[in-house]
Amino acid sequence: MLDLEKAIESSLKLIKQLDSKKIDLINSEGHFNSSNVISPVDLPGFDNSAMDGYAIINSDLKQATKFKPKRLECIERSPAGTLPNKDIKSGTCIRVFTGSPIPLGANAVIMQEDCNIEKNNIVIKNQVKPWENIRIKGEDIRKGDKLISKGEKINAGIIGLLSAVGYKTIEVIRQPRVGLIATGSELIEPKIKLSLGKIYESNRTMLAAMVKQSNALPTVYPIVKDDLKKTVSALKTAFAENDLIITSGGVSVGDHDYIKAAFKQIGGKINFWKVSIKPGKPIMVGQANEKILFGLPGNPISALITFLLIVRPSILKLQGAKNCHLKKYKGVLKSEIINNGNRRHFVRVKLNEDSYVSILGNQRSHMLSGLPETNGLIDMPPNSRLANGEKVEVLLIPD
Repeated sequence: MLDLEKAIESSLKLIKQLDSKKIDLINSEGHFNSSNVISPVDLPGFDNSAMDGYAIINSDLKQATKFKPKRLECIERSPAGTLPNKDIKSGTCIRVFTGSPIPLGANAVIMQEDCNIEKNNIVIKNQVKPWENIRIKGEDIRKGDKLISKGEKINAGIIGLLSAVGYKTIEVIRQPRVGLIATGSELIEPKIKLSLGKIYESNRTMLAAMVKQSNALPTVYPIVKDDLKKTVSALKTAFAENDLIITSGGVSVGDHDYIKAAFKQIGGKINFWKVSIKPGKPIMVGQANEKILFGLPGNPISALITFLLIVRPSILKLQGAKNCHLKKYKGVLKSEIINNGNRRHFVRVKLNEDSYVSILGNQRSHMLSGLPETNGLIDMPPNSRLANGEKVEVLLIPD
């Protein structure tokens, strides 16, 4: 059996980044940018007022107090979006608003709340420092600054920033097409009436949701019965239509497990089979026609764990993602956990808002009842024990 880290490394070595394309910035959320993005302008692009008030020369208010106010002549009104026609000279001011360009000669803005109006004069009882209440050109971003690095996942904040410096489109890596196949003669589609010995297939829909969360495009194929020819046919179709293929079931050592044999028939080469983890040991990874097949176990929890730990990093690497692995968070365990086995056990847990970590029900690989609350995993070494109240590291399952 392969160590988990070696299995992940081996999988990632097979991955080649997909091609890029240009899309509208407004539609880019969740995608990964294909190159460093540079600002074409300063931000702010000009000196402007941080509030409604009056543009002044601060030295005119040097001696201003509430007992000895200063009077300045207001010579113009300059709303945001317009340029002032006049320059400021000592003894004068210009009415400005939030975002108004600062007139030539001014070096401060006095807020309107500190001023009284007397005809064309304003009466000021406070002093201001040089450049107070002024947003300086380029104080946030300079032209030529790097805004985001290659491989960053685009979010609303990035979209807002790029829009503010004038971007309308962005170059991103194409979303991977991911084919999902479930095998097993015992499986039936939802809504069909259950009969003895049959179960509803759930792995494809669960995995499709996680594929979407990874910014990829899932295609769910019909259930494949335990038949070599049908399995070969299903794999051929999926390989022709997708960048990466995920199967569930049929990778163990049973008489009716046909994934490995079918994969070899279509020219596939198995990279590895079996990883030293629980649940999820019988995972297979291989390559055919420069495309990757991840053969996941049929038990739903095994499929979930192996997807998160091994498949998800490969889907993200296809998109050039800078960070491919699950985020980690520290929490406090609310009950004891013991791993008596000789494999690493990934225990499903709930991390609450107070950073307490709870174990969710029975941890057997076919038990689904705790999944709705599961938001993290604890990586327990073989033959280990974690005590109640102990600080633990939790691998966060993405929302």
